[in-house]
Amino acid sequence: QVQLVESGGGLVQAGDSLTISCAASGGTFSRYNMGWFRQTPGKEREFVAAISWRGDNTYYADSVKGRFTISRDNAKNTLYLQMNSLKPEDTAAYYCAVMSGGWSSSRPADFVSWGQGTQVTVSS
Repeated sequence: QVQLVESGGGLVQAGDSLTISCAASGGTFSRYNMGWFRQTPGKEREFVAAISWRGDNTYYADSVKGRFTISRDNAKNTLYLQMNSLKPEDTAAYYCAVMSGGWSSSRPADFVSWGQGTQVTVSS
């Protein structure tokens, strides 16, 4: 079973950029399609982006398309989310997970092995 640990969150200002990471261990990271989600208190977990195991296919939520970029380094067993032009509404805990359902899914139920999350706070 793969274990995932997110890092790199923090407090930034609107318009800033930030890259968060997800380190994988205990599994074959390079074989997994991966995704990023985010969640704020009292709300359901929201899909952000996903990437194929080779890194050659991606898809994004409309709310982040054009501002966020998901990528991976299989040699380092690490998933990334580069976030540009951040907005206060991007404030959330960000989680990475392994895609267990079909490609192009955005449902949390189709993802497993969740990390503990990293908090991103964007001030206005």
